[in-house]
Amino acid sequence: MTDGHVRIRSWSEFKRLVNEKKPASIVFILEQNGFSPNKELTTLKLIMLHDRRYFMFYDFPKGDTLRETEIPLHKNKNGIANLDEDEVKAYLKKQFPALEIFSFWTA
Repeated sequence: MTDGHVRIRSWSEFKRLVNEKKPASIVFILEQNGFSPNKELTTLKLIMLHDRRYFMFYDFPKGDTLRETEIPLHKNKNGIANLDEDEVKAYLKKQFPALEIFSFWTA
């Protein structure tokens, strides 16, 4: 089966798959989830398309950073932690210099 999606559970596994499958690009989404039972409002979703299958990785806050990628969170004027889109893009570009990195909302 080549259709559908696969959720990747670890950052190291996602990086390994990117290096193995060599996609042309990665898309990221900064999601706000107001219904999270743990009050994790901001999450990072990475999507890689390969052979008609989506490989998706989610990273959630832990303290002042994301758990897996350790990208820092910043508090807005209301004290709510969030991610800076440009900072996320720069981090991903550093991790995957040969790939194009797109934000779902600004691509």
